[in-house]
Amino acid sequence: MLYWLSEFTDHLRIFRYLTFRSAGAALTSMMIVILLGPWVVRALKKFSFVAPLRLQGLVAEEELDYSKAKTPSMGGLLIVFAIVVSTLLWAPLNNALVVLFLGNMLAYCAIGFYDDYNKVLYKNRDTDGGISAKMKLLWQFLVGALAVYCITIIPGLSNYSDDFMLPFYKHPVVAGVPLWIMIIFSSIVVVGASNAVNLTDGLDGLATGNMLICAGTYVIFAYLSGNVNFSSYLNIPYIEGAGEVCVFGAAIMGACLGFLWHNCYPASMFMGDTGSLALGGSIGLIAVLVKQEVTLIIVGGVFVMETVSVMIQTSYFKYTRKKYGEGRRVFLMTPIHHHFQKKGWTETQVVIRFWILGLIFAGIGLATLKIR
Repeated sequence: MLYWLSEFTDHLRIFRYLTFRSAGAALTSMMIVILLGPWVVRALKKFSFVAPLRLQGLVAEEELDYSKAKTPSMGGLLIVFAIVVSTLLWAPLNNALVVLFLGNMLAYCAIGFYDDYNKVLYKNRDTDGGISAKMKLLWQFLVGALAVYCITIIPGLSNYSDDFMLPFYKHPVVAGVPLWIMIIFSSIVVVGASNAVNLTDGLDGLATGNMLICAGTYVIFAYLSGNVNFSSYLNIPYIEGAGEVCVFGAAIMGACLGFLWHNCYPASMFMGDTGSLALGGSIGLIAVLVKQEVTLIIVGGVFVMETVSVMIQTSYFKYTRKKYGEGRRVFLMTPIHHHFQKKGWTETQVVIRFWILGLIFAGIGLATLKIR
């Protein structure tokens, strides 16, 4: 919206600059979340939008942290609202990618909201009577596949949509991959990122802080990919129009930073699936756009750790139960942040140390741009 003001007079040409608009988007979304946060907390409490405790049904009753029993969930509504308003304000709406990314985020937000609402309604984290895990996953894949397909048909992007690239390599490892294979692969990336962030959202500020780091990294990727000079110098695909995704990514950064104001220990609200699915799905789609899907495994290393720990624990438990008649565990508890809590780390120690790991992983991911 503000971008169009620059078309009327040169005195407002500053709104043409992508870096200025990205900074404006980040600041706008951050202030929206910080200022509206207290009102949202009161509203969520008023409507009793308090989800069951995170580990309810997974640990003994005496191990549950009842100090968080009255902390409202669905704070992701505020995050998504801030991102949408900020993006609409600072990005040109005639850019198809901007519209696509907003639509994708809102769709994942709707899935997460429905899941959260049923948890609140039935007071059961298994959503008894609500959306099932399989149905939830099906909708995630449908939304992800549609978003990926839209990327492949946007003019100027089809030249790279069928290339498979790996970090540390200048050129595509495989070129001309069949469209249906790329759609399946890219959908797995988007859905995987969405669920990985959801699994990580188990401690105050953990997912929010790491999402801030991950989003910042992919804002840089999008900026470089959308600049013909930088993309040529770094031997990465030039993605026409990808620069405007920086505004969307910066809005995510600002919203996460603002949400940390309310979500840091002790949290006054949680983002819930409403926020985690939307944020993860958005980052996954940015990775698909800039052809840095595999690099997301590095940049989002903390999210990968959390997801892999759950997969290992579940698989090993089922295997040992079938073989020995009693399930055994590799970790004390998963996702892995709970394992370290069991080892004696405080919640704040786990969160800060995982943030540090997130920064290290992000640095390695950015290094792949030069080490090629």
